[in-house]
Amino acid sequence: MNMKYLILTAAAVLQGYQVIAQAPKINKEAQSDTLELPYSTKSVTNFSHVIGWSDNKKPSAPEGFVVSKYADGFQNPRWLYVLPNGDVLVAESNSHHSILEKVGGTIIGAGKSNDLSNSANRITLLRDANKDGIPEVRDTFLAELNQPFGMLVLGNWFYVANTDVLLRFSYKSGQTKITGKGEKVIDLPAGKHNRHWARNIIANTAGTKIYIAVGSGSNVAENGIDEEVWKADIIEINPDGKGKRIYASGLRNPVGMGWAPGTNTLWTAVNERDELGDDLVPDYLTSVKDGGFYGWPYSYFGQHEDPRIKDADKRPDLVKKAIVPDVDLGSHTASLGLAFYTKKAFPEKYQNGAFIGQHGSWNRSVLSGYKVVFVAFKNGKPSGIPEDFLTGFISDLDKSEVHGRPVAVIVTPDGSLLVTDDVSNTIWKVSAVKK
Repeated sequence: MNMKYLILTAAAVLQGYQVIAQAPKINKEAQSDTLELPYSTKSVTNFSHVIGWSDNKKPSAPEGFVVSKYADGFQNPRWLYVLPNGDVLVAESNSHHSILEKVGGTIIGAGKSNDLSNSANRITLLRDANKDGIPEVRDTFLAELNQPFGMLVLGNWFYVANTDVLLRFSYKSGQTKITGKGEKVIDLPAGKHNRHWARNIIANTAGTKIYIAVGSGSNVAENGIDEEVWKADIIEINPDGKGKRIYASGLRNPVGMGWAPGTNTLWTAVNERDELGDDLVPDYLTSVKDGGFYGWPYSYFGQHEDPRIKDADKRPDLVKKAIVPDVDLGSHTASLGLAFYTKKAFPEKYQNGAFIGQHGSWNRSVLSGYKVVFVAFKNGKPSGIPEDFLTGFISDLDKSEVHGRPVAVIVTPDGSLLVTDDVSNTIWKVSAVKK
């Protein structure tokens, strides 16, 4: 690309404009459900402006719940994990996007809601020793990592997924920091194009398999499908790294994962593609079928073909088998976190249901997401539509101002819900009011 054009394009974005590729023609007969047509509205860049939480402001939960600050002073707290003894681990990590990274006709950069120039690359341990709901112990559990995200204890091993490698360390319950040298389990795909860098991990109930969620390196394979090998997948391995295979594919950016209570069914929250308009494409919560294909990049939400895929690159065979996701979570909500509520402290309607952390939009004229939603489950399947649970992150919709951006959600041993807010560097706690 001509360097002069690249510089002018970046300058335009910084001044609030956007460069949009000419919209391909749409076959209206190919879309027969309630989803709007691609390019029904213009794709826009609308980064949120983070103003923080001043004057004792905090998120809002439904009546019967209390919200409190669990801990703060982090550097981009992205993900959470509860150790077997109840200690909470916080993965502090961040993106490495450049302001001149060109993705799908738009220059994507550091927006006003994130400082993308630095990643803490550490895991912090929090311990509530006296069980009063507030952690008194805070220590660096593990450092010198590379965009750490997913965490897992399996047997006498602690696993952590960097963006480019899955590591494991010798671990004993109760230790507040890792002192030994880690060993590589398997390499993970990263490379030059690594737009969705988070790598989450989860084990099956028996502890015989580990599942690794790997997002796509791009928006819609605009750098070529060869750059997406082992990406946009959930990968299955044995705990020692052997037996590597693709468990499910076509998942643009699967992040949160969990097992529906009472079942052996894996579920994931997926952050879908951008630049088709305000209301495309819906993020979703879905069950994950072994060998299932979910459309990316060729189609979305089932057999809706993406008009940006060139004729020579189309895969009608894959589109035909694309699975329709279970739950529509709204377009551009950046649905990332996922936790099934397995305790009894919350009212019955929340038990066994799913909480989803929505980090919030940048590709919508009116902000969407920026909240935690709840989906009720019955007998291991969704039994209701998403409803707001933790809100108040948006300060001024007209000005696109937000107090923070939720990411991870996790259930603690006492039945409370913890939520990371990675731009205000805070972890919020939601507890049911005791009667």
